[in-house]
Amino acid sequence: MPINLAIVYYSSTGFSGRIAQEISDTAEKVGAAVRLRKVAELAPEAAIASNPAWAAHAAETGHILTATPADLDWADAVIFGTPTRFGNVASQLKQFLDTLGGMWAQGKLADKVYSGFVTTSTNHGGQESTLLALYHSIHHFGGILVAPGYTDPVKFVDGNPYGTSHIDAQGANPIGDGTLDAARHQAERVVKITSALKAGSTR
Repeated sequence: MPINLAIVYYSSTGFSGRIAQEISDTAEKVGAAVRLRKVAELAPEAAIASNPAWAAHAAETGHILTATPADLDWADAVIFGTPTRFGNVASQLKQFLDTLGGMWAQGKLADKVYSGFVTTSTNHGGQESTLLALYHSIHHFGGILVAPGYTDPVKFVDGNPYGTSHIDAQGANPIGDGTLDAARHQAERVVKITSALKAGSTR
């Protein structure tokens, strides 16, 4: 029985967007129906235009639909992605989460599988604190958190058991095989666990 996976992310200059795309491609390859969605941009046009990488990424991803609560209603599993902002979730993704009160009140966010990934500009720039902050919302949803852990030490080489993470070094460190391997493993694990739960078994 195929599962429905929503990947909901925010990305300014493209690093989180690249991870989101890899997770989407991998999930589709292992049989999931996928909705890849970005959250609405809150920054003013002048701020975006002032950063060439930000402006280029905005133009390149214009075809990706904006996330709505209906995407979460459809999903059996959701993977959220965000860059860090002072060790916390980016305001764009947080604003989307804050629109989900109606679904939460109806119990429509409970009993789904959730996971997350993150990007930062510097070493020790808040990867784990950001994912843990994101997961606070999952606990309030009544969601089932599926983190990568160290369940595949061959593939999962970025060393973060909370979720795929990448240090972009302010644009100087392109996403490489280590991050992509971690993203693929996380996608496969989320699809596997969600499929088992949907089928009525976790074994």
